[in-house]
Amino acid sequence: MKQEKLIKLAFKAAENAYCQYSNYQVGACCLCKDGSYFLGANIENASYGATICAERNAVFAAYSNGYRKKDIEALCIVTYGKRIGSPCGICRQVLAELINQDTPIILANKEEVLITNISELLPMQFSKEDLD
Repeated sequence: MKQEKLIKLAFKAAENAYCQYSNYQVGACCLCKDGSYFLGANIENASYGATICAERNAVFAAYSNGYRKKDIEALCIVTYGKRIGSPCGICRQVLAELINQDTPIILANKEEVLITNISELLPMQFSKEDLD
């Protein structure tokens, strides 16, 4: 099943997290429609604003390799926390622009899985249309 593979790959990515400040490992896996996978881990910095989240790393990797929102089939974000991790506000805004509104976003920890999408995570989004 794709969901299980995405979760497994996202946890593999989480092993590469650089999180010496929060000790909160996050991994992400972006699946493209052609079967390509792009992994991301959170990379922290002493200047907290310079930190980048796992989901942005994964989606940015897909874009850096020529993929666009129409190519992204699913995104998985995992943590080892007691609760399922959810994208931060910055990530929600980025995802609102870079993936389709109904693209499945799989959120998981070692105990549970939740499938959502960016429309549910960020209603009333600010978008390009607001700038026109």
